[in-house]
Amino acid sequence: MRAGLLYFEDEHTPALHLAAATSMTDHCVARHRFPDKELCLRLPFGEDVDLPDPLVIYRSLDHPNEKLVELMLLARHARQRGVRRLILVAPYLAYMRQDIAFHPGELVSQRLVGGFLSELFDAVLTVDPHLHRIERLDQAIPLQHALVLSGAPRLAELIAEKRPEALLLGPDSESAQWVESAARVSGLDHGVCTKTRRGDRQVDITLPDIDVYGRRIVLMDDIASSGHTLAEAARRVVAAGAVSVDVAVTHALFAGDALEVIRRAGVGEVWSTDCIVHASNAVGMAPALADALSPLLESD
Repeated sequence: MRAGLLYFEDEHTPALHLAAATSMTDHCVARHRFPDKELCLRLPFGEDVDLPDPLVIYRSLDHPNEKLVELMLLARHARQRGVRRLILVAPYLAYMRQDIAFHPGELVSQRLVGGFLSELFDAVLTVDPHLHRIERLDQAIPLQHALVLSGAPRLAELIAEKRPEALLLGPDSESAQWVESAARVSGLDHGVCTKTRRGDRQVDITLPDIDVYGRRIVLMDDIASSGHTLAEAARRVVAAGAVSVDVAVTHALFAGDALEVIRRAGVGEVWSTDCIVHASNAVGMAPALADALSPLLESD
C-alpha cells in the first residue's frame, strides 16, 4: 500500500513539503477541543477505508503536553485499524533536557517520554534534539530507528549567502557542535562563548578570545526558548564593537516575549528552520527529512 502522512492544519506547510518530497499521500487531521479541554480528532476517511501503511505522523512537539495526547490517540487508533508500520516525524522533540534527577524525587522525563514514544511508534525521526549526557537518541527512545538530523548545515548555507564574511559564535559550550558543523559547511570563522547560568533567566556570557570589533556576528544555537542567553551574548558582542549581530537557530520556540528580548539586545535578523512553525522560518527541512525517511518507507 502507498505510504501516507497525517498532519495537523497548524503545520500544513512543512508537512505538505515533506509529503511532496517523498511522494506520500497527505491527510489533515481535524481537531476539536471541547469546553472541558478534552480533544476530539477526526481523520478525513471513514472506517470502511484502509489507512495508509506505512503511516507517517508529522507533529513537532513544541507545546508538547497536548500534542503527546494527540500522538497517543492517533497511534492507538492506527494500530486498531491494522497499520503495521507507524513512523513519527517530530522535527522538534520535547522533554529531552531532563535526563537526570537534579533533586530528590524528580522524574526523569527524557526516559519516560522516550519510552512512551517507543511504545507507540516503530521509528522516530527528529532534528537536533537537546541531548546533554547521552550520545545517541536511541538511548532515550529505545528503537532501532531513532534517527537524528541537524539543521546546522541548512542554516550554514543561508548564513553564507546572507552574511558571507560573518563570524559564527555559539553562546555556550553546548552550542559548539552546531557552530562547528555550520563552519565546516560554510567555511566561516567561528568561536564559542562561555556561559555561567545564575537562574532560568539570568546568565553571564564571556566572549571567546576572538576580536569581534568591526565584524558581522551570527549567533547560532539549536534552541531559542526564553531568549536570555542569546540576548546576553548579543549585548556582549555589540559592546565589543560588532557591526551587526544576527541569530540563526534550529528550533524557534521563542517563549513569551523572547523575540522582543533579543531584539532589544541589538539583534537584527532572526533565521530559523521550519522545525517549529514561526514567522522567522527561513530554511525548510523537507529535503533532509525526505532523504532520511525514504528508506524507512521502503523497508519491510
